[in-house]
Amino acid sequence: MTIDIAPLRQHLGRKVEDRDTATQAPLKGMIATFDRDETAPESGQPIAPGWHLAYLHNYARPAALGEDGLPVESDVLPPMPFPRRMYAGSTFTFEDDIRVGDALRRETEFTDIQLRSGSTGALIVTAQTRRIFTPRGLAVVEVASTVFREEVKAGARSGVPVRDAAPTDVPWRRTIEADPVKLFRYSALTFNPHRIHYDRTYCIETEGYPGLVVHGPFAQQCIFDLLRDSMPGRRIKSLAIRARAPLFDTAPFDVIGRPTADGTGAELWTVTPQGTIAAQATATLG
Repeated sequence: MTIDIAPLRQHLGRKVEDRDTATQAPLKGMIATFDRDETAPESGQPIAPGWHLAYLHNYARPAALGEDGLPVESDVLPPMPFPRRMYAGSTFTFEDDIRVGDALRRETEFTDIQLRSGSTGALIVTAQTRRIFTPRGLAVVEVASTVFREEVKAGARSGVPVRDAAPTDVPWRRTIEADPVKLFRYSALTFNPHRIHYDRTYCIETEGYPGLVVHGPFAQQCIFDLLRDSMPGRRIKSLAIRARAPLFDTAPFDVIGRPTADGTGAELWTVTPQGTIAAQATATLG
């Protein structure tokens, strides 16, 4: 298939604005979903890194959704010629806390689009830059990458890239059981209608995966949690995550990490049951 992304590039710079309030209730949901031994922050207290995804959802109505459950035209992105989409990674910069009770304003901008070739075929990689403001000013900048790929033929299996082995000489390690209940809860908390995370029949028969796909942001939250548990008292200033292969509910996966030699940051990974890298991350700490 020959794809010309020039018409799509004309939408670069497109912006939308959303507003919300940082309430406590979904934070209790995050604690329950990830089985955290902590209490939800009270009014005026900061939320944990990553928990901002409990706010500022896309509330597209049913008529605007595609076969996969996601909006065909999502916020700032125009309709794409490839129907299958996946999380490709995110880069976060934390300028200030989001606190319970804060009025939130988010600016989302379509900032990049690239046509690439991968092990599973042609890919369109997009980037959206999201800036979240509180009454005190800029709090979080997130550059979120999404991959769009060609449709899987009926009965075919979706290609799952297998690349480098994950490091084994790491001091931090946690095993995550991403069962269907946790995936459903996370979909509900983040208002994510993507069927690959809860509709097993669709996931296997239409998209060719072996089981339910673990949300990229779910695994991302596991990285955030391992980092803050392993380096208590340190502030996460930035975190950059690159996804390399999907994870599924068919087996547990590991989250691993280590501090950098100079102590100013950390390296972290999610690891497939086969011991290969599913995602890799780098963090800077204050």
